[in-house]
Amino acid sequence: MKTGGALGLMETVGLTTAAAALDAAIKAAEVQCVGVEKVIGVDKIISVTVSIVGDVAAVQAAVDAGVMAASAVGKVVSSHVIPRPHSDVDKLIEMFRKDKGESPQEKAPEELDEAAADSGLKSETETSSEEPSEDLRARRA
Repeated sequence: MKTGGALGLMETVGLTTAAAALDAAIKAAEVQCVGVEKVIGVDKIISVTVSIVGDVAAVQAAVDAGVMAASAVGKVVSSHVIPRPHSDVDKLIEMFRKDKGESPQEKAPEELDEAAADSGLKSETETSSEEPSEDLRARRA
């Protein structure tokens, strides 16, 4: 993180509440999402913590807006802004960024079709319009 930056954290109950928090936060100020952590806790409640970075004032404004929007949707467990975090906290932020890899659900359908073609597989739309292959018919029998 650049010098003078901040780390903002918003912990909510449920993914919908976290999405509302992140949406409002990013719209409110020039910040970047660096991580979303999901934890199943007591009574199997899913706690979701959203981590954002940016300038101190921007992160504070974003967290305030995120908490307000999330509170209208669900429950906010806690929120916190760490201005100018210690360099060791930067290691945590980089860990969030590495864990934020793109999942197959986030890829565009065209990318999935290309990946399937490369691996010799067919996309769902290609296979659903065709009749079952001989091999599939043999397995069904």
